[in-house]
Amino acid sequence: MTLRKWNYLFLTTLLIGTVAGMIGGVIVKLFMPEFVFLGIDVGGYEWIFLLLGMSTVAVLSHMGFFAYLIVRYVALSIFRGKIIYWNIIQVICILIALFDLFYLRYTLSENREENLVHYILLPIIILAVSLLVAIRKKKVTNRSAFLPTFFFMSVVTVLEAIPAFNLDDAIYTMLMILPLLACNAWQILQLHKLVPKSDPAKQKPAANAG
Repeated sequence: MTLRKWNYLFLTTLLIGTVAGMIGGVIVKLFMPEFVFLGIDVGGYEWIFLLLGMSTVAVLSHMGFFAYLIVRYVALSIFRGKIIYWNIIQVICILIALFDLFYLRYTLSENREENLVHYILLPIIILAVSLLVAIRKKKVTNRSAFLPTFFFMSVVTVLEAIPAFNLDDAIYTMLMILPLLACNAWQILQLHKLVPKSDPAKQKPAANAG
């Protein structure tokens, strides 16, 4: 990937994540006018804090994306000729991530009796979005791209959203998950368009990374 292509991916990801986060903030304000981002009541300047916060989430997504590509590259090198083992590991990680997304957050929450629906709904949303993106990636590339895309959209998104989960607040979780899903979907669907096609042997691990 050239520097120009990387800049394009970074800037577009930053824009998409920020816009998605701001849309989420507007929705929250419409239904909960009393909500104050970060608990700092500074009037209209609150939107500046929200803008910076959502931009930070987009940057986090971009960092997570490249970290995933590195991990995948290392894994494919280790399991060279035995890709089935790496696929099994990915499936196990997906199941653990989605299960713990409900179980751990629910059991560790102090208000779990009041927010049961929230803890069940979030894994379902991430599962549904991950499936849709993986199906789309498979359609525009090849069958082998389905599982790694599903893995990235589910496991990596959950890992990136841990700071929001630690707050145990449905609003902040939504404000972080929304831009993360948007950014991750955009990046994984753009990857095959940005990876050089001159050397298929070298580009295969990256191009099939989602």
